[in-house]
Amino acid sequence: MAARLVQRCCRRLFCGSIFAPLATPTSLLAPASKTVVARALPQAALASLHTSSLSRQTDKLSVKEQVYSRHPEHREIDELIDSASSPEDLLNVGEHHSLNGNQASAVVIQLSRLVVDKKLETESILQDSRFQQVLNILNSQLSQVWNSSLLPLLKSLYHLGLERNKRELRSVKQEVRWRLRRLNFRQIASLAEYIAASEHTEDQSELLSDVVKHLELRWTEIGDTRAVVALMMKVGHLSQTLMDRLEDKALELAEQFTAEDIRKVALVLALQNRRSVPLLRAISYHLVQKHFTLSTSVLVDLAFAYGKLNFHQTQVFQKMASDLHARVPEMAHGDVGRCIKSFAYLKWLNLPLFEAFAQYTLDNADRFTMLQLWNVILSFARLNFQPSRSENYFNMVHEKLGDQLDSLDPHLLTDLVWSLCVLQQAKTPYLQRVLAPQLYSQLLADQTPRGQNYRLKLMHINAAARLECPGYQGPFLPPEALSATEPTRDTKASPLQSSLQEVLNRVAKDEVNRRFNVHTIYGWQLDAEMMLNSDNQPLPIKDFAAPYLLQSEGTKPPPCGTRRIAFLRWEFPNFSSRSKDLLGRFAMARRHLQAAGFLIVDVPYYEFLELKSEWQKEAYLKDKMNKAVGVEMAK
Repeated sequence: MAARLVQRCCRRLFCGSIFAPLATPTSLLAPASKTVVARALPQAALASLHTSSLSRQTDKLSVKEQVYSRHPEHREIDELIDSASSPEDLLNVGEHHSLNGNQASAVVIQLSRLVVDKKLETESILQDSRFQQVLNILNSQLSQVWNSSLLPLLKSLYHLGLERNKRELRSVKQEVRWRLRRLNFRQIASLAEYIAASEHTEDQSELLSDVVKHLELRWTEIGDTRAVVALMMKVGHLSQTLMDRLEDKALELAEQFTAEDIRKVALVLALQNRRSVPLLRAISYHLVQKHFTLSTSVLVDLAFAYGKLNFHQTQVFQKMASDLHARVPEMAHGDVGRCIKSFAYLKWLNLPLFEAFAQYTLDNADRFTMLQLWNVILSFARLNFQPSRSENYFNMVHEKLGDQLDSLDPHLLTDLVWSLCVLQQAKTPYLQRVLAPQLYSQLLADQTPRGQNYRLKLMHINAAARLECPGYQGPFLPPEALSATEPTRDTKASPLQSSLQEVLNRVAKDEVNRRFNVHTIYGWQLDAEMMLNSDNQPLPIKDFAAPYLLQSEGTKPPPCGTRRIAFLRWEFPNFSSRSKDLLGRFAMARRHLQAAGFLIVDVPYYEFLELKSEWQKEAYLKDKMNKAVGVEMAK
């Protein structure tokens, strides 16, 4: 019975706590027995506990109701902004509705999109009072604008053409600077790319400087290849430190690069002249190992990048040559010219590919401009490449050059004729134009290193006219123009040069029997020179007249049967890549000196430096001298 009575009381109290105000039981106000108090306290506690729990639930419901009661209005404004199809619609939204900071930023962003998409004028928008009202809302509530909207807002204000000194624009830029640490890396990178590509003002430069510093500190957050490639292309040139970090990250992600990524990275390195050997090795490795199918444009750009950076990778070159060879007939003439020039810089002569290039040039001669053909001839001369159909090819060249030589700058004309001399295709009209006083006087007056280089080229052309063109009657360079010396880029003697001189001192037996570093009137330098009598014994070379010197030390005519021997050392850079064929310049030097009456003793690095002992090197030179004399006697 007692249990039932307690249950009824609990039910009444429970129902009363929900539907009626909570009242204190009278039993608790009047004196009562200990038993009644003991029973009443748990019930009151239960009622108060239930009432507080219910009130919390009611508060939560009221909060949700408030959120949802405001949300339809916000959603309606957002939909109006998103669906607006004209600036007028957007400005009306701002006029007829109360906007917060985020909605005002959305209006500006959408305005910018409409202006760009429809190519509208912005002057009327900027002067509209409704737009000014939106800007005022932005300025007053800028701190409430979300990070995701802040950067598009800044870009939109730039697109709309807001004045740089406008208070609202300066406030947005300052807000961006304050929030840089809270932005994620992708947002900072996007901002950096945008500012770097736009016109720089003083305030923009300050913002860009801050952004670049954050990129330098947070570069480890880069997680994908697109970001590192984009930053290298658009922002890397702004900071040496950042570019170093990006190269490290690119090296880390190189395995994930696509062919297009590799092309972009290689071009960035080339255009910034950054010869990052580890990164170049990595992209070269993946180019070869992954067997990418490379488009023609990618191949052309890679050839340019490797040539610009002078980075040699034989397997990559072989892949490029094999891929390009089949596509040469379909290539644009500009791409053909670029490829020829790039491979010439690399000193890479792939005969099948260059034969295809020569045939393409012959078949499409009308499409090549004078400057493009000039580049092709210079490249062929550098590699000393003679097409298999050289007669037809150079007939086309002479026909193309015929009446356009006068249009060339003196420097370009000199380079062209010098290259034709290398290829043994220089005709009398070309030589006469370059060696005419009115042209060479302009070049000889230049005393800069570039001018000295052209003086040497004039001496080479003059030597070709004297030694290789028997029908040429003049004009020639005057004696005072024949005193140039080859520019010495490195004054320190190479191992080959110093070793050769030491061995020749023993072979000549006396200093009077040899001469080192002889500068000839032909513009070529002999590494060493000796004279041998008819018994192959050395003669005191300084006692005899030397017509190939501008000022001869001796006056006596050489005895009958005397032979002059010229020693020419050939270092690694004098040869084509992965070949024992001399480049065009050095092949012409050898021809000219041989035509001048010297017996040539070639001393290539790959033979002489392999000899370990001094007696082997001495025997090597003596054997070379005997062979040269034997060949002369056989003639």
